[in-house]
Amino acid sequence: MQRLLVLFDLDNTLVDRRGALVDWVTGFATRHGLEAEEQRYVLSLVAKQAYPSTFDAIRSRYRLAMSTAELWHTYCTDIAALVSCQAGVLDGLEELRAAGWRVGVATNGAADIQRAKLRATGISERVDGVFVSEEADARKPQTRHFALAAARCGTVLGDGGWMVGDNPVNDIGGGRSAGLRTIWIGDGPSWPPDDPEPDHVVPHARAAIDLLLLHSADHTRTAA
Repeated sequence: MQRLLVLFDLDNTLVDRRGALVDWVTGFATRHGLEAEEQRYVLSLVAKQAYPSTFDAIRSRYRLAMSTAELWHTYCTDIAALVSCQAGVLDGLEELRAAGWRVGVATNGAADIQRAKLRATGISERVDGVFVSEEADARKPQTRHFALAAARCGTVLGDGGWMVGDNPVNDIGGGRSAGLRTIWIGDGPSWPPDDPEPDHVVPHARAAIDLLLLHSADHTRTAA
């Protein structure tokens, strides 16, 4: 029997990146004696994108003694320790696989930090495959990103599936363009009025998992 595919975004879908960044910046500012305005600046930089080049800019601005490589390694270690995935979500990933789903993670970002978060939270042990944009220079919302993520899970986009995420453009628009049905984690701002709506809106990842489990149960009954 064909197994259904679901791809999850990582940051602010499976894990709370926003909260982890705020905690990290607070500690970073304390260690390096940064005032509140500079703390907000660093937060804006890493929130936009976190790569070694980001820390090269931070090092230059504040004339830090640590090398860029050391700053980046410390950041990866610190963030991996700060992020967490709720127990109900971890259990849900296992429930999806037990119900016959192929479960994957499709995430933009630097490979070392994203995979560090996946290992630290236990997500990597509970999914069939992971694709990080840096690994093949394919970023969401590009269809190639979703195709590579599906391949990591042992399937293809042509078989259909779902994308779950918080970003209207990267996750929902990109997933739709790739031929996937979509679930938006809409716990923040309202849906952009000019964008085509997702198939479903839920407040958090566990609710998306429960919806998918209902879908697979209905699919099984229909097939029978």
